[in-house]
Amino acid sequence: MKFKLYTEESDDRTVYITGNFNNWNPKDSNYQLTSTDPNNYSIDIDDNILPTSIEYKFTKGGWENVELDQYGNITPNRKIEKSVASVSDVVKKWRLNWGPFKDEFFPIVEIISEEFYIPQLDRYRKVWALLPYDYYVSNKSYPVLYLQDAQNLFNEGSEYGNWEIDKKLSILSEYGRGDVIIIAIEHGSKERIKEYIFDNDNVANGSEGKKYIRFITDTLKPFVDEHYRTKKDRENTGIGGSSLGALISIYSGFLYPEVYSKLLIFSPSLWVEPNNNFPLMNFRVPFKTKIYLYGGGKEGSKMVKRIHIFEEYLRKWEKKNLFDFEFKTNINPEGTHSEFYWSQEFPRAIEWLFYDNIENPVEVTPQQKSIKQ
Repeated sequence: MKFKLYTEESDDRTVYITGNFNNWNPKDSNYQLTSTDPNNYSIDIDDNILPTSIEYKFTKGGWENVELDQYGNITPNRKIEKSVASVSDVVKKWRLNWGPFKDEFFPIVEIISEEFYIPQLDRYRKVWALLPYDYYVSNKSYPVLYLQDAQNLFNEGSEYGNWEIDKKLSILSEYGRGDVIIIAIEHGSKERIKEYIFDNDNVANGSEGKKYIRFITDTLKPFVDEHYRTKKDRENTGIGGSSLGALISIYSGFLYPEVYSKLLIFSPSLWVEPNNNFPLMNFRVPFKTKIYLYGGGKEGSKMVKRIHIFEEYLRKWEKKNLFDFEFKTNINPEGTHSEFYWSQEFPRAIEWLFYDNIENPVEVTPQQKSIKQ
């Protein structure tokens, strides 16, 4: 069957077709279109591969670069019967790194406290809540994800850039996958390393990770559950971060599996624990825990290797019935140890952790037309 595409927006990105014939892989080299000029593309797909009823979309290498309509809206899945034999499509616009972003879907950002008291450490910390855009006009309760290093998550002007989770949450909401409350805890600047190191005085003399974990679990979570409409159970509670923030999140999940069922682990500083000596609680019935692991191929020679070794340890622990793990690992060969790449990965992690996403785009009814650049 022949698929022909005309696109009004031309750039040097490669065009792919994806659908129910390749598990909705948005960057499958077997389904790369050939260009005859900057606006016209085509591909011939063997009929034996295609189902009778075909659903498909065009991308430029990922869901962050998927096709859009003329208003910048998500398009419904294209549908056609194989018996047609040939089809011609038009794409008006393309996403570029998840943009454009829509005002009406942006989360409500609140400061829970400029100085939230940490009794375990006898110090204070700024804590934020990012609420779904419709939080105050709905009566829904929401799952919660606790994230470290709030300074680098969404505020413009942060020293190292930021994940832009406010923008990414707006995209997820547009897809109908934004019903998550994010609690963002600012790091302690000069205390950051001590607080994010669990128990390794060779790295941080007087490491305070045990107390910091207890703060989030025993103090902050009960406060959030009391003041916001949250789903309080472990199935709807996650924790995560990047680098050292990812490391302390691993400890949190392993020490309190009765509290956290979802771990968002980006570029974890596993060099602190080269032997993977993470404490594990031995429960009679193992807790099911979802772990999203991400690392970049350009983060240093050992990052990807350590992530894969960590995966093997997870499998060994699982065999001992200590945990029931479900984990997804995504390695970006071009990724560096930076907020830009963690930002790109954030929507994929949220979808997989909270929505059991299998890379199949949900059907939506586009209607909004305003765009925030």
